[in-house]
Amino acid sequence: MNDLLPSLSLQLSNTIGSLPYFNPEIYLAVLFLLVLVTDLIFGRQSAWICRTIAIAGLFIVLFKDLQQIGLLLQHADGSVFLFNNMLLLHKLAVSFKLIIDFFAIILIVYFGLDKRLKEHQKGLSDLYTIVVASVLGLHLMVMSVNLLAVYLAIEMVSLASYLLAAYRSENGFSAEAGLKYVLFGAVASAIMLYGISLLYSLTGTLGYFDANLVPGLIAANPAIVSVAIILTLVGIGFKLSFIPMHFWVPDVYQGAPTPVTAYLSTLPKIAGFALLINLLTPFVFNTHWVAFDFRLFLSVIGIITMIAGNFAAVWQKNIKRILAYSSIGHTGFALMAVATFSQQGVSALTFYLAVYVFANIGALMLASYFADLTGAEDLDAYRGLGLKYPLASVSFVMILISLTGLPVSAGFNGKLLVFSSVYSVYQQNHNIWLLLLMVTGALTTVVSLFYYIKIPLYLFLKKPAAETEVAETSSANWLLIISFVLALVVLLFGIFPTYLVGLL
Repeated sequence: MNDLLPSLSLQLSNTIGSLPYFNPEIYLAVLFLLVLVTDLIFGRQSAWICRTIAIAGLFIVLFKDLQQIGLLLQHADGSVFLFNNMLLLHKLAVSFKLIIDFFAIILIVYFGLDKRLKEHQKGLSDLYTIVVASVLGLHLMVMSVNLLAVYLAIEMVSLASYLLAAYRSENGFSAEAGLKYVLFGAVASAIMLYGISLLYSLTGTLGYFDANLVPGLIAANPAIVSVAIILTLVGIGFKLSFIPMHFWVPDVYQGAPTPVTAYLSTLPKIAGFALLINLLTPFVFNTHWVAFDFRLFLSVIGIITMIAGNFAAVWQKNIKRILAYSSIGHTGFALMAVATFSQQGVSALTFYLAVYVFANIGALMLASYFADLTGAEDLDAYRGLGLKYPLASVSFVMILISLTGLPVSAGFNGKLLVFSSVYSVYQQNHNIWLLLLMVTGALTTVVSLFYYIKIPLYLFLKKPAAETEVAETSSANWLLIISFVLALVVLLFGIFPTYLVGLL
């Protein structure tokens, strides 16, 4: 026992020293308990109170995130390990946390404006509690550099996502979506855990930056190492929804409440990319690493994901399924930036993800707007609505232009930055896979026009269907206002991209 005292003292000191760098997460934990207790005290009538507390608390967390930038400046390399090397705080992690927290606020507002969620008999108080807990898990995903911490963070976010997807359990389609999500998630989790156990058996460590990890894998059989890494990447692929871990996406996105679809298609994906970058870092910068070609793996996955996601979207009629398959295509495109293994690629990825989230949330808000007012969920139901709801329809077109990546939109700048980063690295090493990524990215961008343009085509050029008069509500008006602001934002960052680059 006496032999352990020096080690315990050192670990305790490290834990205490890590707390100042862990302030946003501490505040999130307190916020979770506060929203939970508020719900318990005030019952079903507490939705607006819980929403107000959650939004106010997340603004405080945003401020604490910004404070971390100043703390990192005190370190020469701009990063610091926390809790005995379980987490790593660095500038990129702070940037991803800022994006997550900012859009979490928008999503919480969105939850309270959706007609079908508001009519839910359980109320929305539980939902806000779950979202705050999931944001804490997303923070941990962004900073995790230990496979045990990675697994716990992913499971924390997954459990929250399962609950959100099946929140409207009285709706058969929503319950089915939640069940499918749980089943696929459980399989992905088990596979990932098996991969982690293999890595631990080969190296005796779970830490990314442990001195034994990379040398231990280099000394092991390359075939076993490749299997272990691929199995581990399955869990990350489930969050990113790249091929072949995409099967759950269309049904879950369509069956879940639309604000939940907006959450699932954005925030976990951002954290998943941060987690992937952390995992790649100790390998790609090691000159002796040859056991597994990460660039080849990511390039093949990226190419297949772009092709499958975009071509599948062309045949869809349901708006949410179109956006579901397009999100798969966007994942493949974002993998291009990761495959560069460069700082320029990471910067391009950050910008691309930020503008994608702006546009995707805006598109789903407008889908909610049309569904609430007219019941329109398929393309055929959008016939002629452009003339009846001109502001919403024009906003939809602006957002779709950004999602496509056409000029004078933030999406165009995001894709241009990604292409530039890939081409810059290609000029240095002439890697054939980077060239194939660029060609595939360009071709699938053209393909995306065929399904994105369907929505404006039905809105403005198709003859209107039978009239359905529905009185506009204050919630619908707020959805329209927020989505119009988001459309203006993607236009603003298309003309002045440096404003967003400066924030990130």
